[in-house]
Amino acid sequence: MYPELGRTVGYAVTCVFGLPDPDYSRLSFMDVVDAMDESKKPTVLIFQQKFPKEIAGKVGLAGGNMTSAMKAMGCVGAISNGPSRDIDEIRPMRFQYLLSGVTAGHGGMAVHAVSVPVSVAGMDVTPGDIIHMDENGACKFPARHLEAVLTNVRALQEEEEERMGKLQGAGSAAEVRAIFGGHSYGQEEEKG
Repeated sequence: MYPELGRTVGYAVTCVFGLPDPDYSRLSFMDVVDAMDESKKPTVLIFQQKFPKEIAGKVGLAGGNMTSAMKAMGCVGAISNGPSRDIDEIRPMRFQYLLSGVTAGHGGMAVHAVSVPVSVAGMDVTPGDIIHMDENGACKFPARHLEAVLTNVRALQEEEEERMGKLQGAGSAAEVRAIFGGHSYGQEEEKG
């Protein structure tokens, strides 16, 4: 929602929201706050919204108050498969959001689960996964691979910066072909 904030990363804290059930009210947002408080920092809250189809696009789950509470617990961003609200109120908080959209709506909601696997934004997320967010979206990976991912990303970044510099100076298809080593873009080199 705020591409100007650039990259952010944190440990996933997960929860599921849906309609209130009068026969079941064991959990509340305070349980989500506790999970964020107990997590390694910084965190990214991944909240799956399970609302009936006819209202799923209208339930503005998180707003200024929830975001303020998330920030107080060391949370730097949130990802949801539903909309939220108060986007202009949240903007100066420098808190990143990846949402399905925005809405002015707000209605009855309840926490159905905390610290469980969720499926949001095309990702199956487990509590504690590393979440990387930027202007392109978000990705996740198990925290145990953090050092390897950082090493690989840095190497890829250096390789691509060098290649793009050469490509920007190319003046012919032959030069571009030579820079790509004779392979189509995206095609891996064959191992010999």
